[in-house]
Amino acid sequence: MIASAFALLLLPGCLNKLDLVPENTTTSEVVFKTMDGYRGALGKLYLSMAAEGDIPSTIVKDPGNTGLLRQFFNLQTITTDEAGWNFTGDTDPIGLHQFTFNGSTQAVAGCYYKAYYIITVCNNFIQESADGKLQSRGFSGADVATIKRYAAEARFIRAFNYWILMDLFGNVPFADESIVVGGGVIPKQINRADLFTYVESELKAIEAELAAPRSNEYGRVDKAAGWALQARMYLNAQVYTGTAKNTEAATYAKKVIDAGYTLHPKYKELMLADNYLNTDENILMLIFDGKFTQSFSGTTFLAHSPAGVPGDSSGTNGSWNCMRFTEQFVDKFNASDIRGQFWTNGQQKNMDQLINAATNGYSSTKYRNKTRAGSISFPNYNDVFTSIDFPLFRVSEMYLVYAEAVIRSGAAGDATTAMNYLKALAVRARPSDPNAANAAEMTLPYILDERGRELFWEGFRRSDLIRFGQFTTGTYLWAWKGNVRNGRAVDSKFNLFPIPFTDISSNPNLKQNPGY
Repeated sequence: MIASAFALLLLPGCLNKLDLVPENTTTSEVVFKTMDGYRGALGKLYLSMAAEGDIPSTIVKDPGNTGLLRQFFNLQTITTDEAGWNFTGDTDPIGLHQFTFNGSTQAVAGCYYKAYYIITVCNNFIQESADGKLQSRGFSGADVATIKRYAAEARFIRAFNYWILMDLFGNVPFADESIVVGGGVIPKQINRADLFTYVESELKAIEAELAAPRSNEYGRVDKAAGWALQARMYLNAQVYTGTAKNTEAATYAKKVIDAGYTLHPKYKELMLADNYLNTDENILMLIFDGKFTQSFSGTTFLAHSPAGVPGDSSGTNGSWNCMRFTEQFVDKFNASDIRGQFWTNGQQKNMDQLINAATNGYSSTKYRNKTRAGSISFPNYNDVFTSIDFPLFRVSEMYLVYAEAVIRSGAAGDATTAMNYLKALAVRARPSDPNAANAAEMTLPYILDERGRELFWEGFRRSDLIRFGQFTTGTYLWAWKGNVRNGRAVDSKFNLFPIPFTDISSNPNLKQNPGY
């Protein structure tokens, strides 16, 4: 699937433990002795974003639930109108859709600890890339420059995971490469606004070290990925810090767009097994492969879990009958909009029951383990584990960031440009409608609904609803919000997840989020 030597280094497994102090220094001296060692260690950082493992069974019992993507998806999606979860059990995301979760909920703790595992291994890599380390090991010239670029990519991965923690949990423990955790040293808690400033400063600091947009190997970070994360953060700055940064959001979204990205012409090709070909739209992808990076926590989960979808449609060995849309979300799609890709066969539209009622609610064939030609005979095809890569960033998000920033602050950018971006999305979404462009509106309600239609099941919905004041309030209700059939407002404490009770009890520096 990937024709680069770097991809081969993504294959070895990660450590099967959660240990805030990674491999010991004697091991590090062996691993980081050569350029191949640094390259292999960088590959493991990327793999840690996709792989299962690294969380003990006392925190998450089912290894298939231990990947970052699945845990992040659970918290961002199943808590919203985008997805109801069919089952209950000690390995499922219990209570997320109903807002009955707490600091012991496995999906909550799993995402928290997985992000910290990744941050920890990034810190270790960055420590091993310091000038003194490189000098003592005899590296010089072009090798030093290459390792510095690797370290910049590690700093991006760390920043990305701190963004996840900032978005989901607010004030969280903090450690960078200057803090050696262990031996009596435990992380202190950082204020959410201060963490925003830290992540912002990191992304600005590494910009010069990263590869130019569209010039790095597939699946690796470049400048455009850094700009895209900044644009996403700036759009949510009011939530994170209390101060809006719409001008910055529009500026960085435009930097990404102007780097040569454009919409891929066919929306239904975005989440296929050969979506690595969509270099026109894809900015940074999380790589999955049916043979080499098998994971129940990646796009395998996203292809199997939609309820009712048979294997000949999903390109798998069949549905797990887990996820369905609420009827409120389905109603956001115009009849000519192709993006929902709704699976209605055997499904009723209304989610009259949530648990043990897989046919209550439409689902979707958005993620399909097939090529754009419809083939399931591509190299590394596996009917259990998919080869669909997951977009951490694609340019359609940047179109929407720019437009929303302009609507919120006319000084942030150009209204005509913003409207043209929205028209382009509408035209792609409604290929059979000659008047599709007229559907676009420069209004906030349209933007929120359009983000839902364009980006559903990609991990945005909870953050979007919070930014628009609709996540916990009674302004917008959906089936089983608040654990009642027609939905109800819930406590505003749920705008943040609780810090897991296990970390609260083990780290006296931590203060729990209010209300938990």
